Amino acid sequence: MKRFFDAELETFRSHLMIMGETAIRQVRDSLKALVDADVALADRVIAADDELDNLEMSIDDEAIRYMNLRAPVATELRLVIVGMKASHDLERVGDECTTIAKRAVRLAGSPPLKAYVDIPRMANIAVEMLRDAMDCFLHGDTDKALAIVRRDSEVDAINKQLYRELSSFMIENPATTTRALELMFISKSIERIADHACNIAEEMVFLAKAQDIRHREELKKG
Repeated sequence: MKRFFDAELETFRSHLMIMGETAIRQVRDSLKALVDADVALADRVIAADDELDNLEMSIDDEAIRYMNLRAPVATELRLVIVGMKASHDLERVGDECTTIAKRAVRLAGSPPLKAYVDIPRMANIAVEMLRDAMDCFLHGDTDKALAIVRRDSEVDAINKQLYRELSSFMIENPATTTRALELMFISKSIERIADHACNIAEEMVFLAKAQDIRHREELKKG
């Protein structure tokens, strides 16, 4: 019987990893759709959001079934709770990718307001954070999890810099307002994706150490 429950947990963990890979793909594709003005790819990103929604519901169902059958405690209970929370964060990542893709469609018919440098750089950091967070889930590396949380400030700094730059464009040339606002919202979506990666990393610390670091700023700063 124990082997059956262990297999159930491994299936649960495997499905969460699949969801993580799907979310990462969505981030990459939504940004590629923006940079390449690829409306067809943006439409595929929007359509694929259902995949993440369905994965979240499946993971929740597995978690509830496992808790009802096994009544887990300690590490097993934390694994199930953390997995459910992580799946919710990954689903929200998918929502942000859908937002980016929709804005990419609206921007596709206009010349770029500026070279796409800062936004892809933010997205690359967010993808690295997400990938590392999922790796932490597999291997329980709390040092890496804390490093992910600390990287969030990089994304925040780029976002603030981009806001200042885009605000200047709007002041100097009001005709750029629509495009500038779209880019601001895209930048904000990427910042939120990084925040979700941080949430997952913080949950990984809770899983490994039973320690809640969400409001422990001294740990986050190193």
